Amino acid sequence: MEALQSLLEMKTWSQKIRAQGLIIGFVPTMGALHEGHLSLVRQAKKNCDRTVVSIFVNPLQFGLEEDLDQYPQNLEHDFELLKKENIDVVFVPKPKEIYPLDFQTAVEVSGLSKQLCGKSRSGHFRGVATVVLKLFNIVNPTKAFFGNKDFQQRVIIDRLVKDLHLDVEVVACPIVREADGLAMSSRNVYLSIEERKSASVLYRALQHGRRLFQSGERRSSKIIAQVREMIDKENPKHIDYAQVCDVETLEEVSEVQTPSVLAVAVHFGQGDKTTRLIDNVVLDSNGE
Repeated sequence: MEALQSLLEMKTWSQKIRAQGLIIGFVPTMGALHEGHLSLVRQAKKNCDRTVVSIFVNPLQFGLEEDLDQYPQNLEHDFELLKKENIDVVFVPKPKEIYPLDFQTAVEVSGLSKQLCGKSRSGHFRGVATVVLKLFNIVNPTKAFFGNKDFQQRVIIDRLVKDLHLDVEVVACPIVREADGLAMSSRNVYLSIEERKSASVLYRALQHGRRLFQSGERRSSKIIAQVREMIDKENPKHIDYAQVCDVETLEEVSEVQTPSVLAVAVHFGQGDKTTRLIDNVVLDSNGE
């Protein structure tokens, strides 16, 4: 496994591999790797000739009162995990190279970024789109792998690729969960024992919502009401949202007539130190 830091090194490596006609798989991360990330790595290795994983905590996607300074980082542990997966390159760029002092350009997928998490995290998806475009330009992957836990992010990147005619295939991968159903997230480490136990309600509530849909309920208001009721019983700090949205536009739907996503964002914890967790399930009469 090679560890590259400079943009020039990464670009040179990718140009050499692409010139050989080989397929580069790419998994962008912010580190603090867990089994969810590793599942993406394994998908990349299975479907591609070479695999690159980036580790970069992107400051542009954090708001003023969000957890940039506290975001978990353990490069040594991340490197150990990636070595075991036998990847080809771990790319760890320096912030000053990604965002030099005279940096002035940002990318925004306007409509999709205003839905769901975008309503409470202003500028977040502008930061995501900007860094992903930069990483795509530097790594030059053939395929890029993203988990569906961050469903809105994956839809936004799909649109970014389509609108800007980028030569990369976005591969959506299933959510990886703990034994009790909690979606794996780097932020789970923030939870206390009691908060961790309470947070497992998210998937139980989403599963209940999906069962309602499977039993014939199509009214979003009825599904959401029961999902919120189950979550409220665990006394979370705040439910940011519980919504049913079209899987492509992310616009709220009053009735589920086409494939939709039932998505939640909930704060757990007390006082000012809360942990915001997101999760979702797809409602589709032809599938889930």
